[in-house]
Amino acid sequence: MKCDGFDVERLHFQTLNRPFVPCSTGLPWMARLEGEPVRFRSRESTRLVLILFPVFVLVSENGMRLFLSVIVCLAICHFGFLVAGVPQNASAQDSQKSGSDDKHSSHTVSLLKGDSLKQFQGYKNEKVGAGWKLKGGVLTFDGSGGGDIVTRESFDNFELTFDWKVNRGANSGVMYRVSMGDGAPYLSGPEFQILDDANHNDGRNETTSAGSLYALYKPSGQQLKPVGQWNTAKIVLNGNHVEHWLNGKKVVDAEIGGDDWNERVAASKFRNWEKFGKNKSGRICFQDHGDEVAFRNIHVKRLGK
Repeated sequence: MKCDGFDVERLHFQTLNRPFVPCSTGLPWMARLEGEPVRFRSRESTRLVLILFPVFVLVSENGMRLFLSVIVCLAICHFGFLVAGVPQNASAQDSQKSGSDDKHSSHTVSLLKGDSLKQFQGYKNEKVGAGWKLKGGVLTFDGSGGGDIVTRESFDNFELTFDWKVNRGANSGVMYRVSMGDGAPYLSGPEFQILDDANHNDGRNETTSAGSLYALYKPSGQQLKPVGQWNTAKIVLNGNHVEHWLNGKKVVDAEIGGDDWNERVAASKFRNWEKFGKNKSGRICFQDHGDEVAFRNIHVKRLGK
């Protein structure tokens, strides 16, 4: 076998009286030429190189043997690498791969893909009700019935963004941390109110108007688009802290389970609902309130603890 022009299979070291190990295309300097720097985890192999290199230099009689001494040292280093463990850069790649598969990754996910509602199910039935349709990236509910729909996955801490619009006089909502198996999703999940404020009775009360944390917190500085136009909403939930955003403005800021929250719940219709606002994780629910409503650009991003 030849390596860098030398027939290394026929070379012997007189001092060792044993054949020299042939070079390998997998040696570290080859990786460097291919743009893949290699770092070694093995301190022992590095120490061995530092010890043996001067020895080979001392026994060298000319430049050729010095050159071969370098090759031998690199070969030893390569062998130590194989025995001691994998390269650090490979370990980092494995770590990155593992992180990308993490269920709680911060990656933003679209809940509307193509014309499929496979990321949703009915609240009371596995199948999404007939009144819900997804076409051209727009999720519509025609008001004909079909029940509430929920995400198949549960979410604890997250940022949910979406666009919504309603027909004249329409009412709907998005609830979060919803329990399955109850009589209705609102028994456990607080609600981002979706409403035509101008033409629905709930619009007369600020705590039940569009963007409110329904029946508990009114939206501060709400700027609502006219009926038929798209509004942009965001719900941020991290631990017990919740925010509602409407058309780029934060309109609700509350602490679930805090003193103020508890006082408001005690004075509301929720006071005897044992599960209301108590879940640390749950489904995201889009409400069937019997009126026409549309959603688009629904994205959710998990947040860290």
